[in-house]
Amino acid sequence: MSDQAKRRLEATANHLSGSSSLAPIIKVAPESTTPRAAGKVVIITGANSLLGIGRASAHQFAQNGARAVYICDFDPSNLAAHKAELTTLYPSVDVHTRQFDAAHEPSVVEVINHAMNTYGRLDVFFANAGTIGPNALFTDVDPSGFMETMRVNSLSVFLAAKHAAPAMQKTSPGKKVPGGSIIATASVAGLRSNAGDTSYSASKAAVVSMAQTISYQLAGTGVRINALCPGLIETGMTAPVFEMARQRGTQKKIGQLNPLKRGGHADEIARVALFLGSDESSYVNGQAWAVDGGLSAGHPFVPGRLG
Repeated sequence: MSDQAKRRLEATANHLSGSSSLAPIIKVAPESTTPRAAGKVVIITGANSLLGIGRASAHQFAQNGARAVYICDFDPSNLAAHKAELTTLYPSVDVHTRQFDAAHEPSVVEVINHAMNTYGRLDVFFANAGTIGPNALFTDVDPSGFMETMRVNSLSVFLAAKHAAPAMQKTSPGKKVPGGSIIATASVAGLRSNAGDTSYSASKAAVVSMAQTISYQLAGTGVRINALCPGLIETGMTAPVFEMARQRGTQKKIGQLNPLKRGGHADEIARVALFLGSDESSYVNGQAWAVDGGLSAGHPFVPGRLG
């Protein structure tokens, strides 16, 4: 140890031994026992599915004290029921519904403008809308099918970031400090091969890349962006896989390639979305968060004898 390092260590020790109080810990977030989304205005796309991550996330943000939650989807069939449920459970939260294509720029602009005009702030945009795309070998996918998957899964995230980031930087009497959190639903398929077909995987890899590059382009603004990468989760899109397995009596095989040996639930993803949208994740930025039971931690293998 150098002399300078020894002097610093001795000075610190002398300070601590001679002081009756320690220097306070610097905290950016509120106490961890308080609601994580208190007062925040949240927009969630892809929120119609009864089994979906969007619906589960809306509940998490509402339960944790959000001022307003916008639940949005191209398919509005369940939105009114979701709103009624949320309003009953969390009467202090303003719940708004919107029917629009998340990759339609004017619609994205409208919902953000409504939040800003109504509440003077935007804190979280969860760009969760997505499609599984054509379930086919890449040689059988036509250009229009490939580009539609990219449009829904990737362009929607780009538009959310493009318009949410400037709004999050605006302050108001209720929001003294600029900043916010953009969360984009990617997939473990965007991190590793063999977890989805080509068009879907490419679109989700693009989401991961956008989270990384946009985080640097937002440097110093206080706005963060992260990609959430679920593994095999039972949602509206994957429900046929789970249901077929149950009918065949092979449900135990679902998730057999991950260390937890099971598929996941939407609420397990929603709780990570809540963390990424809260101030508790204030130093998490530009990351791809895998929530996949450990699937992406290793190389795929087929269980059985190794020798």
